[in-house]
Amino acid sequence: MSDRYIRRRVFENRLPTYREQRKDRNVRLIRHFSTPNMKYPDPTQLARISAINHVWSHGDRYYKLAYEHYGEKNLWWLIAWFNMAPTESHLTPGQIIQIPMPLEVALSYMRDA
Repeated sequence: MSDRYIRRRVFENRLPTYREQRKDRNVRLIRHFSTPNMKYPDPTQLARISAINHVWSHGDRYYKLAYEHYGEKNLWWLIAWFNMAPTESHLTPGQIIQIPMPLEVALSYMRDA
């Protein structure tokens, strides 16, 4: 499966402004991942994706949907990205979201981004 951290640079943050967080966590550094440049599929790419509609309801979580449809909860971010809703708090009950399928096609566009 694909990991959302693939091809992401890792930064070690030793800045003084993070001193308190490092002390609280009993660590010497805090790792940060670079922000990926993720583009949304173009119309040609969208034509290759057959999304499954899902009515968002109370208790739904991206990771649960990812596990249900992909067999891998760590792919929650793919559903969030496809629906342009970074977190569950961006959705409301009754809203229709889409689960991009087939998985390998949707992931291939992420690799191209």
